[in-house]
Amino acid sequence: MSLEQPDGCSPSDRPSDRSDEQQGEADGEGRPEQDEAALQIGGKRSSQALGEMERPFAATTTDNAAAPPGSSIIRTALKIIRLGPICDSCLGRQFARLSTGFTNQERGRTIKSFLAMAADLAGIEGQSVLKDLAPSFRPARLRLREEGEDQSCWVCLGLMEPARLGKLAASALNELERIEYGTFLVGTYMSGLLAENEELLLADGGSGQAEPMKSELNREVGKLIAARTGKAADLQSPDVVVHLNLAEGRAQLQINSLYIYGRYRKLQRGFPQTRWPCRACGGAGCQRCGNSGRMYQESVDELIRDPIIEAARAEDTVFHGSGREDIDALMLGSGRPFVVEAKKPYRRSLDYAALRDEINRRAAGKVEVSDLTAADRALVEALKEAAYEKSYSAWIELAGPVEEEKLKSVLKELVGPVEQRTPNRVSHRRADKVRVRFIHDAELNEVRERSARITIRCDSGLYVKELVSGDGGRTKPSLAAALGMDARVVELDVIDVGGVSNGQVTRDSHEYKV
Repeated sequence: MSLEQPDGCSPSDRPSDRSDEQQGEADGEGRPEQDEAALQIGGKRSSQALGEMERPFAATTTDNAAAPPGSSIIRTALKIIRLGPICDSCLGRQFARLSTGFTNQERGRTIKSFLAMAADLAGIEGQSVLKDLAPSFRPARLRLREEGEDQSCWVCLGLMEPARLGKLAASALNELERIEYGTFLVGTYMSGLLAENEELLLADGGSGQAEPMKSELNREVGKLIAARTGKAADLQSPDVVVHLNLAEGRAQLQINSLYIYGRYRKLQRGFPQTRWPCRACGGAGCQRCGNSGRMYQESVDELIRDPIIEAARAEDTVFHGSGREDIDALMLGSGRPFVVEAKKPYRRSLDYAALRDEINRRAAGKVEVSDLTAADRALVEALKEAAYEKSYSAWIELAGPVEEEKLKSVLKELVGPVEQRTPNRVSHRRADKVRVRFIHDAELNEVRERSARITIRCDSGLYVKELVSGDGGRTKPSLAAALGMDARVVELDVIDVGGVSNGQVTRDSHEYKV
């Protein structure tokens, strides 16, 4: 089965003000009695009859001139009506790409009306055309003095009838009442028989101007939903997609995710940004993880998610961060940008200030969020591709004493490009390659006998711990190599990620443990 998106709900596609029944009665009235005699007049061959029917489109041309454009419409329409009873919508849909401002139903009705009138001009030869039209066109039956109702369309099996479209829309509306949404889209899962009928029509009818049946279904049902709810169709990023399941005769909803942007500060060490399944059991639960299935019992993601799930009545959340800090690092300053994706939300109108307060109350002392606001999927991609400058504050431990001026000089020499081969500590989950990152600033903040606090401002993606230690020569240059002694980071904090704090340390030095 395939899914097609709707072509919109243009007000210009409104149905005719007159019903088929009313039009049929009007078209059948006031015919002169001598028309009955006209039907008995012979003398034209079939090819001559077709030429007669095409005459209204003819212009004064030379013998070598191309056939008038309208003749192809007539020829195609005649082939189609000979295939069996066809409704106005299915006939009109074969010419959907011609002209604008009409529904397919109006196109089909117009073509049938023209063929019926042209059949009158063709005299007795036109009777075959009227007979082809009669099963699905009341004016043709009136002209032939035949009784009966329109037969079911062999293509859509009556699906395009207003009553059937109304039932599909009603099914969709019944489902939509359960959720909050602002925009929608209609898609269709075609049944095998309808798809086969449409293929036969396209093959035997030969129209090159048709649109798919599901496109028309999406549009017409979409217009009914819009009229009933006042909601707008959105072809690009709808809150909900209504899937019309024709095989089952019902509508199903695809509730699209709600995206929430914000910044978080991590105020405690010892837990990761996102849920981390146990390496030993893959999340199933084992002795190593205490049957929890997780390497760590908390994460930034999990401290934020529950209030969001409750507020949006969502099934789950997915956390998207602009990079991630180490498990043993803090995230300070103005915080790290993130987007939480709430899966299948039944509520979308959120009080973001109240949500922020509730998250911060529950995660007090561990995580703090700010700047919560509505976002979209595009922001997730932009967030992951963004290359923020980042600032770090690091307490480093040195193998021996170093003079303050020497340390300042070495730090100044580090400013510039750095080549980093994938660090040993992350080689199991990162591709082994050399990356070039730039250090924009390196400052000494405090010196003790064999330790110091430094601030580094650098490109996103630079590994600060390896910048200090050298990682066995995998990072060049490094602080350890420049000093000629071992050096390592004992405490690392991210103090700015493209935020308003501009890399200023937001904690006093006595709060750091050395």
